[in-house]
Amino acid sequence: MDPLVLTYLAYLSFTVPITLWVGTTLKSNGRVFLMDVFDADEELADAVNRLLVVGFYLVNLGYVLVALKTTNTVDDLRSALEVLSMKVGTIVLVLGVLHFVNLIVLNRLRRRSQTSTAAIGRPPVAPDLSWSPPGVPA
Repeated sequence: MDPLVLTYLAYLSFTVPITLWVGTTLKSNGRVFLMDVFDADEELADAVNRLLVVGFYLVNLGYVLVALKTTNTVDDLRSALEVLSMKVGTIVLVLGVLHFVNLIVLNRLRRRSQTSTAAIGRPPVAPDLSWSPPGVPA
């Protein structure tokens, strides 16, 4: 079999499971974070979590497929490993960057939610009802 085809198969056998593993991890651990962002609204948190995971899979698996093609010549094991390491390394870096971008966006949503909740609803400090102005008997 052509060494380039073997390199492509090895690339897919590494990148697809890595993408699936990261997506599964994000889905299971992201729920807790989203519950905090959406004030314990389970239905909304689960819906957003599913949408984020679907988007994650679409972007990452799409990139895996787009990045499959190489212009490098693969004649031997050394060149195959070099191409493979560059491709898998790129995918892992892209997954990491997208993960951190996701965290930044969700953290901003969380802060915005906490700020709006604090601004409406209750005063920042409970009033002291036992206090009276100077000169006025209590």
